Amino acid sequence: MKNRPDLTEERLHRTKALMNSNVRDCLVQGYKDLIPSLNLPDANDRHVLAAAICAGADVIVTYNLSDFPATTLEQYGIEAQHPDEFIIHLIDLAPSVICEAAKQQRISLRNPPQSVDGLLAAYERQGLARL
Repeated sequence: MKNRPDLTEERLHRTKALMNSNVRDCLVQGYKDLIPSLNLPDANDRHVLAAAICAGADVIVTYNLSDFPATTLEQYGIEAQHPDEFIIHLIDLAPSVICEAAKQQRISLRNPPQSVDGLLAAYERQGLARL
């Protein structure tokens, strides 16, 4: 919250509740005991790796690739990918599904509404330049 003064605690709690209610099968349990045994450049990221291990994830999607060294992740069969790379892989696997998801995302954006070009520009601002 210190980096995002526009986000209130109430808004964060509401967002968390909405996310949790819509992805119940995706919530990871039992990862907290693993956190102290993990070693990453930023100790505040250990919970991410612990959850990935407990979930049996293959990939951690992050802009902070340097915080998740390949030498550390490979012992757990996990790799870190930049969001742009991850989305490109998804497009290769299921182009029509990803295009439909992007279309639905654009349609759902109402304040302000987004054109296709506007959404692509927003993706680029987020570091998703290859889209």
